[in-house]
Amino acid sequence: MPAILRQILARRGVTELQQLDLRVQHLPHFKQLQDCEKAAARILEAILNDQAICICGDFDADGATSTALMVSVLSAMGAGKVSYCVPNRFTDGYGLSPNLVRAAEQQGAQLLITVDSGISCHAGVEAANAAGLDVIVTDHHLAGATLPPAYAIVNPNQPDCPFPGKAIAGVGVAFYVLLAVRAAARERGHRAAKVNLAEWLDLVALGTVADVVKLDGINRILVQQGLQRIRSGHCRPGIQALLAVTQRDPSRLQASDLGFALAPRINAAGRLDDMGVGIECLLCQNYSQAEALAAQLNELNGQRREIETEMRESAAHYVTQLQLDSTELPVLLVLHQEDWHQGVIGIVAGRVKEQFHRPTITFAKGDDGLLRGSARSLPGLHMRDLLERVHSLEPDLITRFGGHAMAAGLSLPPEHLERFRDCAERVATEWLDEQDLQRQIWSDGELDGSCFSVPFVEQLNHLGPWGQGFPEPSFDATFELVQQRIVGQKHLKLVLRSADGITIDAIAFNVDTQVWPDLAIREAHLVYKLQLNHFRGRTNVQLLVEHLQPLR
Repeated sequence: MPAILRQILARRGVTELQQLDLRVQHLPHFKQLQDCEKAAARILEAILNDQAICICGDFDADGATSTALMVSVLSAMGAGKVSYCVPNRFTDGYGLSPNLVRAAEQQGAQLLITVDSGISCHAGVEAANAAGLDVIVTDHHLAGATLPPAYAIVNPNQPDCPFPGKAIAGVGVAFYVLLAVRAAARERGHRAAKVNLAEWLDLVALGTVADVVKLDGINRILVQQGLQRIRSGHCRPGIQALLAVTQRDPSRLQASDLGFALAPRINAAGRLDDMGVGIECLLCQNYSQAEALAAQLNELNGQRREIETEMRESAAHYVTQLQLDSTELPVLLVLHQEDWHQGVIGIVAGRVKEQFHRPTITFAKGDDGLLRGSARSLPGLHMRDLLERVHSLEPDLITRFGGHAMAAGLSLPPEHLERFRDCAERVATEWLDEQDLQRQIWSDGELDGSCFSVPFVEQLNHLGPWGQGFPEPSFDATFELVQQRIVGQKHLKLVLRSADGITIDAIAFNVDTQVWPDLAIREAHLVYKLQLNHFRGRTNVQLLVEHLQPLR
């Protein structure tokens, strides 16, 4: 292996050859996951006794894949009465609520299984218990000070759970529970033991990448195994249809395609309409039905992008005005407009955070009159901890909140917004230092001309999957600009010459067309990624430009 590749891996924490062996036998055992066997025994009992099982999902891609996974696998295991219900983002809010319990009761449910939610749903679990329903919580979100009174709680992030994969997504937790159900079925001689769970790893990979969890050893195995199945054509019709509508070649699929092409279309259903459309697409057995649903998801995603663009421009104008008024941005941006769409505020928060390099919380008015907030953070500021600190300082401000270090959600009355902004800014100012607020661009260094070859890029790609916590390598260097032209509406196509005389193609997406192309600029410093461009039966190396700084 070339020295540059060994260095890349070392920077990402790879110290042993086994860390590159992404076979399933290197996954930790489900017995290490607290309550997993207890949950599996109760689920198998429901299958044996033909009890009605309701999967209580969530309205994002992790929740959708978790729901589809549970419904389809339990059906394959012999459960004859499996249904699902998903909260509506706008009317129900997040997680298992008393309303969702009533909906499950109307479906005749005798056992509730939450996926990608439940760890903070005390009222919902209590309502289910009062109705005589057992609740199995499967979740991965951080646990609060107290746990809901569920029959079993399977969550690697609950206190005292020894499972080593704290970063596993909700769909990964659901997959582990199903592994335990199969093992329990094996002991009872039940036909569920014959179900090959590897056939559902495409769903696990999609949900894991979509939720932007850290790609540690466990998640890398789950994603890699799912990618291999999709590349070889062994995936469900819904994923095939989504690949077709996004014009992705399954045989060349990368983890980034799951995150940037498939996941947004599934998420669009939960953001603008009903996540049931996304779940049904993933559950489809028939390709033509999946194709129709994928087209519907694609249309919803187009609508989402239009709404997002308008909101992002509005937010950017507001922040720019802040800069003009005070010459200095606040350490934390808290933004709200009356006409903002609550289904898209999370994406807008992420875009504004990237544009201005500030932790950002965006609010939109919910159907219940409360402001729904979505927060995105920077390294150095744990967003959920910030919300908890605000809540401890002023307990009456926030109605509810939850989330992770880098992303969180909350609700509060509109009249509390200014007090919340003041308190949250004070906490952020205490916790962040000047260095945290300086944008840093990380690079794996310079490459020589021998690395601009198809074999080298293929070898680099084989070291993936890349993603959160295991970032795809970026490189930097100064290049001569041989050619510049705009393709599409605002993409800059370049021909470059390296310092050692290699000529290579490059592309920079979404450039400022008032600046580029500029034929007076003959040299620039680039931060880029390597990619293979497949066109008319030929494959060549292309640089994907992420940052472009003119020099002369």
